[in-house]
Amino acid sequence: MAEENKKKPNLLVVEDDYENQKFLQIFLRRKFDLEICDSSETFYAKLKEKKFDIILMDISLRGKKDGLQLTKEIREMPEYSALPVVGLSAHAFQRDKDNAYNAGVDVFLTKPVQNDVLMETLIKTLENKSGIKVN
Repeated sequence: MAEENKKKPNLLVVEDDYENQKFLQIFLRRKFDLEICDSSETFYAKLKEKKFDIILMDISLRGKKDGLQLTKEIREMPEYSALPVVGLSAHAFQRDKDNAYNAGVDVFLTKPVQNDVLMETLIKTLENKSGIKVN
């Protein structure tokens, strides 16, 4: 019982594909309290309403800004500059990885990613960057 009372880390999933959102929500809620947004507009609204411990950022988003632009912008804000960001993209070319790291992601994963690799990467990135332990 005591373990259920422990607070899960807050994860913001930035993903514009509905099917991916549903899967990530079901899969990741075992270890994280999560919110999902699908655009730059909803991204900034979510950031204002809640403090997040880590972000899973899809690099290719529909709309005015993509995940690279959002990552660059939050890295320039003092309150979010150290927030762990895991980038996720279907694009696997070296230049895509370079662009993601240059934008400020801490880790870059390529879709499709194995479930255990995704979970392990989120947990390790969070623990290494902010010291938050995940149960």
